[in-house]
This record gives sequence, C-alpha cells and structure tokens, in this order.
Amino acid sequence: MSNLNKRHLHLTVSQETAGERIDRFLAGACPDISRECWKKVIATGGVHLNGRRWRQCSTCLRQGDRVEVFIDGRPLEPWLPGAERILYRDRWLLALDKPAGIDCQPTPARFQGTVYQGVLDYLGRRDRRHGRKPDIGMVQRLDRDTSGVMVFSIHPQAHKGLTRQFTEHRLRKFYLALVSGTMPDQAGVLRSNLARSRADNLVRSVSKGGRGAVTRYRVLAREGEVSLVLVEPVTGRSHQIRAHCSEAGCPLVGDLPYGGPAAAAGVAVHGQLLHAWQLHLKHPVSLADLRIRSGLPEQWTSVLSQVGIRFDQAWSPEQLLPFCENGACIEDC
Repeated sequence: MSNLNKRHLHLTVSQETAGERIDRFLAGACPDISRECWKKVIATGGVHLNGRRWRQCSTCLRQGDRVEVFIDGRPLEPWLPGAERILYRDRWLLALDKPAGIDCQPTPARFQGTVYQGVLDYLGRRDRRHGRKPDIGMVQRLDRDTSGVMVFSIHPQAHKGLTRQFTEHRLRKFYLALVSGTMPDQAGVLRSNLARSRADNLVRSVSKGGRGAVTRYRVLAREGEVSLVLVEPVTGRSHQIRAHCSEAGCPLVGDLPYGGPAAAAGVAVHGQLLHAWQLHLKHPVSLADLRIRSGLPEQWTSVLSQVGIRFDQAWSPEQLLPFCENGACIEDC
C-alpha cells in the first residue's frame, strides 16, 4: 500500500503499552494499517512524539508519551528530482521543474517527499553523521498542485541577492492558467488587498486590511467554456492568481476550493491548472539575465488537445505583457 486515507490521530501511551517500539504501538492502536505502512509514515515524517517530529521506528515509548499522527492521504514514497527536472544549475543557483502534487516545504504530515527535501537529496551534500545540510535559500513557493519553475539559491553568496529580487518584485514571473469562462477584458490588471480567512483557509479580497496584490493577464486563446490565460503576479501573495481569477468570474479549471470546475470539455483534471511557465531574473552573483522556462506537463498537453486550444512555446511573455521603461505596467502609462 503506497498511500492511506487522510487522518489525524492523538494517542497517549498507557501503562500497558509502555516499552513498546513506536511502530508496534501504532500498529496496535490502528490495526487497519500494517506495521510496514506505519514504518513508511514514520519515515515520511508524519509521526510526532511529544510535540516533535519523530522518524526512528525503534524508539521505545514511555507511559504518558503523546503520539500525534498526520496522514495526508497521498503517496508515502519519497519524491526525488531526476536530472530531467533540473532546468538550470551552477555554483550559486538551482532551478527546478516542479511537478504538480508535491508540497514545496515540510508539512505536519511529511518531511520526506517535499520539494525542499528533494533538493537536499539531489545536491547530495548532507552529512548525516553531523546533521549538516547544504545552504539552500527557498524564497519562492508554489502551491501543491501548481507546477513549473522554482529557483533556489544554493550558496551563501547568492541568498541575499535572490531574496531581494523576490521581496522587491524585481524579477518577472509568468504563469499559464486554464480558466473557466471569459476574463473581463482581453488584457488587464486585477488589483485588491488579499487576506486569508480563518474559517476556510481561503484567500479573498477585503476592503480593510490585507496585503496589496497586483495581477496582470492576457488571454491567449479561448475555446468553448475555457480560456488559456498568460498571468503575471506582480506581487507574490499566497493564492493570488487563484483568488483574483475566481473573483473575476473565471476560476481555474480544477480549482475546486475557489469555485473552479472539476473538468474541461468533459476531461477530468487533478488540481488547479496553473503552471509557472517562465521566470526572468538577474543572476544574484554574475548579474547576467536569466530566462528559465518549463515545458507543459503531460496533463496540460492532454487537456489543451482535448479542448482544442493550441499552445505556442515561441510566444514571448514579455511582448504579450510589456512593461514601460520605468518599470510600470503599460496599462498605467
């Protein structure tokens, strides 16, 4: 069994179970999950002992120990990037083609199987004996079901320069979004203050408070009830593209939390169809211009073919969404 149903458990070690190995204890407490599966859950990082993530199956428990379990319902096998996933690498930077369905950073349910851990393993620079890790700067995040370009600084000399470009919005990020319906205009800018709701953990525009968000877009093609849209989030707020498209009346296909349909032209999709297509930045050390792009994932090519939309890799996002010389949006000039 490679994955289990989603669950969250709180367990306390009794006098009768004290002294048991943690994997045996869990198998006894939840007999519907085999001991071998519990070993995978522990190795993945979904078991916490007395408030700390615990990944040693052989640990013997004491009476009163608190064991908390997080299972996210996704495959337990660790994800590791192969060479085909590396879009760019030098001494200072690594750019990765992230697949959909992978968390960027550790969650309560997993440490293994995240993009962060995958990059650590790919670099192969961890010293297990001393717990040393490579110098990785992770200033960019993509949602679990968003695919495409992610860049990391992997040398201390690159951390500050790369972080500054993201925080000061000096680089350009171009996404492809397949949305349901028709955008308000062929090209435009969506602006609002966004805040996360505690009730459902979704991001929405608010009249007071929140953080300013600016999203630029251009419709590339439309067929039937869906449109292929080039999107540039000028700011980098959480769920920004998903929230703005939804509030514009065009939720992303597959984005069920934000009101998107589960299928396009009868083709079922898994997760929102949002792809980080290109990233344009200056190298933080050499200051050379970098243009990093990711090809369309298989799910994208299949869906676009089914709905009859043609995607041209030769399209230039900078020409489709130009800026003025002073850095302002063309629409503002």
